Amino acid sequence: MTSYGKPIIILMADDDVDDCRLTREALEEGRLANELKFVHDGEELLDYLKRRGKYTGATDETAPRPGIILLDLNMPRMDGRTALKEIKNDPDIRQIPVVVLTTSKSDEDVYKSYDLGVNSYIVKPVTFEALVDILQTLEKYWFEIVELPPDKLPSHRPGP
Repeated sequence: MTSYGKPIIILMADDDVDDCRLTREALEEGRLANELKFVHDGEELLDYLKRRGKYTGATDETAPRPGIILLDLNMPRMDGRTALKEIKNDPDIRQIPVVVLTTSKSDEDVYKSYDLGVNSYIVKPVTFEALVDILQTLEKYWFEIVELPPDKLPSHRPGP
């Protein structure tokens, strides 16, 4: 659950307050120690990632770079599809894994999400226990098995 000695931050983009609360409770129930931060639409997600809008001047302490993004597709102002496209087209943030966590079971949404570069697509479960199981599985896969990119690449200097 750490990357290079630091806890991995999970950034959840979801406009449903109940889903956010349940996700926090499921992380606690699953004894997952990752910090969970929330944004409520695609615009705020991009503002957070690019440190603009209300995140202008934010620091690594107040708006740390997430190790993974949980993204709902259906949000106001800017939906998850548009935000995903912008994230994956931006060389500064496209390495951040994005997992769609949404109620949509639409084949079109699944296809389009993968076409836009999503790393995984998960339909939100209907029970709290299933949500705990999903988050534990995500934690094991993304934080224990997969090698995530570092926050910043070390500078490469040419040899003598």
